[in-house]
Amino acid sequence: MNILVIEDDPRIADFLGRGLRAEGHRVETAGDGISGLSSARRLARECATERQSAVIVLDLMLPGTSGLEICQTLRAEGVALPILILSALGAVEDRVAGLRLGADDYLPKPFDFEELLARLESLARRGRDVQRTTPNRLQVADLVFDRERMQATRGGSILQLTAKELALLELMMSAPGRLFSRERILANVWGVSEDPLTNVVDVYIRRLRAKIDHASHDPLIHTVRGLGYRLESIANR
Repeated sequence: MNILVIEDDPRIADFLGRGLRAEGHRVETAGDGISGLSSARRLARECATERQSAVIVLDLMLPGTSGLEICQTLRAEGVALPILILSALGAVEDRVAGLRLGADDYLPKPFDFEELLARLESLARRGRDVQRTTPNRLQVADLVFDRERMQATRGGSILQLTAKELALLELMMSAPGRLFSRERILANVWGVSEDPLTNVVDVYIRRLRAKIDHASHDPLIHTVRGLGYRLESIANR
C-alpha cells in the first residue's frame, strides 16, 4: 500500500514512516501543506494510471496550507484517495468539519499505532472497492466527463472548466436526474464553511450552463424553482 503522510512534526512523521515501512508499506512524507497537496495530486495520478491502492494521512495544523484546505481542494478536484485525518484537534466539531469536507476517517492524537494501522488497512480496502465500482467515464447525452483526465467534452469538443466547475459537473453527472439542493451542492463542492445563504451555487450553475448548454445543444442543466438543480437529458425521457 502507498501511504502519503502529510505531517509537520518531524518526530511524528519519522515514527509513522519507520513503523509503516516495517509493515511493508511504501511511505512518502511531506512537512507542509503546499508540498503535501502537490504530493497528493501526484500520488492520485499515479494510482489512477497504475491501479494501485493508496491512503493519505493528513495533519490539520500545517504551515502553508491547512489540512482542511488540502482535503477540500482534493475533493473539489475529484481526487478520491482515502484520507485519514490525524490531528491533536480532537473536539467533536473538528472531527465533524474534517469528515464533512471529505475525509474518510479521523483519529485524534495521541493515537495507538495498531489502531492507526487497522484503520489504514480498512481505508485501503474501501478505496480498492471504490476503484472497482466507480466508472472512469460519466456520460449524459453527448456530455462526457473523464474522471482520470478530469476533463469534460460536449459533442466531442473540450469544455474549458475550472476546478470548481469540474467538481460541480462531476457531482451532478454522478446521478443524472437527481435533484441537488443548494445546500447539498455547497456541502459537496465547497464544504460547510460557506454561508448557505450565499448565491455562489447559482453563480456557478450559470457559468456551467453557459459553457455546456450553448449553441445548438439541448439543455441538460435544469432549475427546479425553490428546490435546486438537476442534470439530465429531457430528450431521452
